[in-house]
Amino acid sequence: MKLKITVHGVAYEVDVEVLDAEQDFLQASPLPAVSAPASAAPMAAPATPPRPMPATAPGAGVDGVLSPIAGTVLQIKCKPGDEVKNGQELVVIEAMKMETAIAASRDGKVKAVPVAAGDSVRESELLVEFE
Repeated sequence: MKLKITVHGVAYEVDVEVLDAEQDFLQASPLPAVSAPASAAPMAAPATPPRPMPATAPGAGVDGVLSPIAGTVLQIKCKPGDEVKNGQELVVIEAMKMETAIAASRDGKVKAVPVAAGDSVRESELLVEFE
């Protein structure tokens, strides 16, 4: 029996052998490797497009806290106008199912927080800007 299976947007045609109930499934012959057809369609685009990259490198020439990792912002623990201390938690990011607290690298006053909870951020993207 032939079946068509789609994996990550790439369609494959495979031959499937239906075994009798009395046959031991462990004795079935292994399936041959299947490669993607040359005309395979590329993967579908993500449901939500990523935010556009800034014209300059993220956080370049700006005094503030940059994301050490790419991930999703879970919490913002400061707002513009707040006085923060060195080591104070400002943002929590989730990456690979791990939460990472991002702390202030110095004492200062928050000028802007250009990210919000739920935003995807790239490594070195500005999270909190100081005055």
